[in-house]
Amino acid sequence: MDHKKRLTELLVDYLVIVVYLLLLLLANLAISFLILDGIPAYTELQAQLIAALTSVIPIILLFSYLDYYKKGSIGKRVAGLKVTFAKERFSASLLRNAIKFLPWQLGHIGVIHGMYSEFDLTAIIITNAGSLLGLGLLLMGLFRKDKRHLGDLLAGTKVEPK
Repeated sequence: MDHKKRLTELLVDYLVIVVYLLLLLLANLAISFLILDGIPAYTELQAQLIAALTSVIPIILLFSYLDYYKKGSIGKRVAGLKVTFAKERFSASLLRNAIKFLPWQLGHIGVIHGMYSEFDLTAIIITNAGSLLGLGLLLMGLFRKDKRHLGDLLAGTKVEPK
């Protein structure tokens, strides 16, 4: 499996996520300005829950569904790749995708906390931990001989050509 296929997969999946987030933004703006008369003030906890429950968790569930039931995300299918499982279990797909999207959630946690704390040391550590984990997962997927990242190793999954 070459780098071009992996990068194609990443780009297409990134575009799918961006489209979802744009639709989420439009829905949020419509609700805020047409129903609520402006963007409400949220507590840090409310902002954290909104970020997790409307963006990261739905994406984890979508990608887990696609990996398990369709043998791969839209990007994987466009790139001619598929996900295989050592033991066919939806929980393995959930674990794989929870780890894959953990850097994104850590980024949310760190940035949201930073907005409420003027970017204290905790916010900086959490945000940088997410960035480092994301970079590590990317490098594993691109440069390991078997192309497996941490989520694949723990879930017993592998991305292969169709």
